[in-house]
Amino acid sequence: MATRIAMVAGEASGDLLASHLIRAIRQQVPEAQFYGIGGPKMQAEGFDALWPCERLAVHGYVDALKRYRELSGIRKALLRRVRQERPDAFIGVDAPDFNLWLEGRIRSSGIPAIHFVSPSIWAWRGGRIKGIARSVSHMLCLFPFEPALYEKAGIPVSYVGHPLADVFPLVPDRAAARELLNLPTDCRIVALLPGSRQSEVRNLAGTYIETARLLAERHDDLGFVVPLATRETRALFEQALHAADADELPIRLLFGHAVEAMTAADVVLVASGTASLEAALLKRPMVISYRIGKWQYRLMKRMAYLPWVGLPNILCNDSVVPELLQDDATPQALADALDRWLNDADACAELALRFDALHRELRQDTAGRAAAAILPYLNRSPEWKPSRQPA
Repeated sequence: MATRIAMVAGEASGDLLASHLIRAIRQQVPEAQFYGIGGPKMQAEGFDALWPCERLAVHGYVDALKRYRELSGIRKALLRRVRQERPDAFIGVDAPDFNLWLEGRIRSSGIPAIHFVSPSIWAWRGGRIKGIARSVSHMLCLFPFEPALYEKAGIPVSYVGHPLADVFPLVPDRAAARELLNLPTDCRIVALLPGSRQSEVRNLAGTYIETARLLAERHDDLGFVVPLATRETRALFEQALHAADADELPIRLLFGHAVEAMTAADVVLVASGTASLEAALLKRPMVISYRIGKWQYRLMKRMAYLPWVGLPNILCNDSVVPELLQDDATPQALADALDRWLNDADACAELALRFDALHRELRQDTAGRAAAAILPYLNRSPEWKPSRQPA
């Protein structure tokens, strides 16, 4: 009988990660079959999508509450099918709010439940680890400091590295990126990344434009590129440009091409998130900024465990790049922080060395290592039982 694996990936990044994992598992188990909730990249690998991953996408707490009944119905329907068909394993890819509930109940039915991508228990809500211990058979971690947290709680865990470190070259080709984007070679480029969500762009666009204005007044050799993920975010940024009467600024908007923009840039201003890790893997000096609602910021700050929000600082365990958040993220402060990078080539070179070491530490053949950790669960004996029962 063919090996069968149920999977859930809840968004585009999970779809990509899961597609690589499917391919890596099939290299070891060619007859393996995969089904559940996934996206087009998983389907291109032969995944049977009972529901598309877009059905799980929610935008903020309000949207999540509005769609609770629909999402709960999908989750319960998948649980019934998994319990009935009894696949060899279940793999939840990210989407912890959806997957951990599912994994606990699947594991209690005697089916191994593997979670791929640790929730950020090291950043906030660390109490979740007790629920994770009841829910998962094995945790697959992207960052090297995470396994110790799970080992302490008695949870089987593997460090598999970060997939972006496998994809990004150790030495980025900046000349090729500028040629691709048709950017001049005789000026310095500042990449402005205000985020991929509409709320992020609304909160940061005006500040970023005024920061660019200050830098343009100080330097006559600067150009600015702003990669925007969607038509909606581009429209919001264009509205902010018009409101700021900033038509004279050398700002060029891009549809997508965030990685190419950062590769081509001399310095990056970036909203905290995965893009800051991408900038680090591209060895770019950066300034991290973020702005959210005041009550939400107070809550997050009260629950946070670390002195940083940016992944480059967290992973280096050091303040290697400036973080300017909330009221500190003023145009003047951001321009001054970016200026320090623009005026200090030695500091930029030293930072690039730190980021090169980080890149090599994260480059682990993520899909291959994840598949190797999963294979023993596929070869379990019929008497396999979970070591813990969820409450």
